[in-house]
Amino acid sequence: MKKFFDDIKKDMKFKTAGPGKKLTAETSGAKPQVVQSGSGARHKHHAHPSEGAQRAGAAALARIEHQVRPKVHTSQDHIRNQVKRELEAEAAALAEQDKAATAETSKVPVKDPTCLSVSGVYFTCPLTGATLTKSEREVHIKEAIFMRFEEDAVEASVMMVHTFNKDREKVKAAVDIISKYVDNICKCPTEEKYRKIKLSNKVFQEKVRSVEGTREFLQALGFISIMLPVEGQEEEEEFLVLAEQSPDALELIRERRDRLQRGEPVRAQLDRQPQAFRSSPNALRFELPPEFYNLSAEELKKEQQQRSELVEKNAMLRTKAMREKEEQRERRKYNYTLLRIRLPDGSLLQGTFYAWDRLPVLFGFVRESLVDGWQPFELIAPGGQKLREAEEFALAECNLVPAALLTFAWDAAVQADIAAAGGKTPTLLKAELLETIQTLN
Repeated sequence: MKKFFDDIKKDMKFKTAGPGKKLTAETSGAKPQVVQSGSGARHKHHAHPSEGAQRAGAAALARIEHQVRPKVHTSQDHIRNQVKRELEAEAAALAEQDKAATAETSKVPVKDPTCLSVSGVYFTCPLTGATLTKSEREVHIKEAIFMRFEEDAVEASVMMVHTFNKDREKVKAAVDIISKYVDNICKCPTEEKYRKIKLSNKVFQEKVRSVEGTREFLQALGFISIMLPVEGQEEEEEFLVLAEQSPDALELIRERRDRLQRGEPVRAQLDRQPQAFRSSPNALRFELPPEFYNLSAEELKKEQQQRSELVEKNAMLRTKAMREKEEQRERRKYNYTLLRIRLPDGSLLQGTFYAWDRLPVLFGFVRESLVDGWQPFELIAPGGQKLREAEEFALAECNLVPAALLTFAWDAAVQADIAAAGGKTPTLLKAELLETIQTLN
């Protein structure tokens, strides 16, 4: 901008000077001094611009000088503004993505909840018995474990160690080190050094303290926090210290160590939601909620689009290996499966299972639902395949996902013996299931 002003001023000054002359003074009314370009000799020459030229020049300069000059930004201003622009652009882009994702999701047909075969997938907390959704499980279990501290601090801290930490190798390392602490104390109960844990110790910091629940367990053993002097240091440091223990107390510490070693993660259990239905022509009709699928909304939409292509694909000649590979890929799309078992009287027994549950789990569910579950029976899968209780196949491997209707059959030889002895066919399902029997819509 300064160069712009200077160029205008020079242009106005040169209009009042002769060729070959250089202006060295302002034209604001003062008499300019000029230097002859050719000889090097210096002498004074006075330029006399016309009155009109002077007025025009003064007016032009006044207009230029009074224009609002642009603000000159510092480097920090520039950076802040640049970051602001980038954040605004990023926010706008994310908003567009969210809008597009919402639009895509809205294209996926949403099933009427009243038409679903089950309202969702639910779990049971083993500590409280509460029924939970998938999103509620983790928080509820953590709260239940913390509540256990009032009853049994050792049990609660063992649960913390094995439940709150996902890395099983880190948990094992921490448990091994704590077990070593206990072993040393029990072998040398009067040795003070074994009953003191320096919290700044590198091994303790990296292997034990980093595992949630370990400090709570040590405190449950009787360790207390104390600030103690350290040789060669001016400042004291924090230690966990255990008082000298009696033989009975040492035996109790060993038992608590064993509880830590045997500990298992607390996991919510799948609620199978057993339900009985009257005989129905809709037994093969399944409408599943989104929780059954291991797919996103976009993938669900694609899945629905591929349904029509599947019929044509099945008509094509494919090798057995190709079919098996495709079946495995299909089975991995589902987390759960809804199974119905048609009983001899036409009624139906329904339950929810993990896709990777084994056949013995399915047989156990059926047995627990029957009045005479001790009797041998068979389950026949779609297509006539007989399932065997002793086989450890996953339900997905038996093509029983995401839903299937199986047929129940008593062992014919046992039934013949019962009939020959004059026995009557008993009621199949337990009373608690018959009390809530429904009609399948």
